[in-house]
Amino acid sequence: MTNNLYNKLHAEGLISDESFEKIRQKEAEPVLFSLHWEIKTLLYIGVLMLTGGLGLLIYENIDTIGHEFVLMLIAAICLGCFYYCFNNKRPFSKDRVQSPNSYFDYILLLACTSLLIFVGYLQFEYKVFGTHYGMATFIPMLALFFVAYCFDHLGILSMAIANLAVWMGVSVTPKQLLLESDFNSETIIYTYLVLGIILIAAAYITQSTAFKKHFKFSYQHYGIHVAYIAMLAGYFHYYDSGIAAVWMLGIFALSYFIYKDAFKEKSFYFLLLVVLYSYIAVSSLFVRMCIGIRDVAAFYIIALYFMGTAAYLIVLLINLNRKIKAS
Repeated sequence: MTNNLYNKLHAEGLISDESFEKIRQKEAEPVLFSLHWEIKTLLYIGVLMLTGGLGLLIYENIDTIGHEFVLMLIAAICLGCFYYCFNNKRPFSKDRVQSPNSYFDYILLLACTSLLIFVGYLQFEYKVFGTHYGMATFIPMLALFFVAYCFDHLGILSMAIANLAVWMGVSVTPKQLLLESDFNSETIIYTYLVLGIILIAAAYITQSTAFKKHFKFSYQHYGIHVAYIAMLAGYFHYYDSGIAAVWMLGIFALSYFIYKDAFKEKSFYFLLLVVLYSYIAVSSLFVRMCIGIRDVAAFYIIALYFMGTAAYLIVLLINLNRKIKAS
């Protein structure tokens, strides 16, 4: 049916001879379906299931197995995986380095996961760091950053960033920031802000020095979320004081900075973040002004505002997407 259609279009002059020949060659080639990402996903799930299953087995039989045996088993897995990775890794380069094989990344992931479990187990059971709990996250953090750069692994880099956040006493996951953190604590707010600035600075240092430039996205992704949430939290925390304006100015300054960089890098994702977080900031200012009216009309104004701006956001994002593609 398809061949007859192409023949008819070619006979009517709607398809050139060159295009028709390319179509015939394409039709003659066998249809191949890549299982690359499916296999990688299964391998990743396999690592998680292995570590989770071993943890459950040990938990249910800890009285008969003994803590020393458990530590030896975890250490053996960790050392064995690192031994394989160091023996099979490709030479270090400041640019992107491809994995030597399909299983390498997951063996490295198992090694780092085992390392974290080993250090956590030591601290929990034997208190090797005493009351210096930060050391239990600081040492694995340094190890993870080293491994991420040594083996050029973005997944390990994300683990290292998360450990940096834990070491600073916060969680880098935006959902957990919103659900679990005490935003009434000024210490937490400023800690978030410092963490966000550190990660954004790391992103641009990585790019400017051309040292693992592809790591920029990971640093910037986490840094932008944390910095925006910290500044919004600071604005609402100081809502009734003049300092709130400083936090709002910080949000707009960050938005301008990320907006310019997003166009430079042709990244619609970061443009989307700028638009959404800036919209939250502007909307909070608008609602604050409407609440000051203290009239029933304020409710209808706010409702109309959100309906109108929702439609405008859609149009704005479509235009920005076209603009960034044309730039």
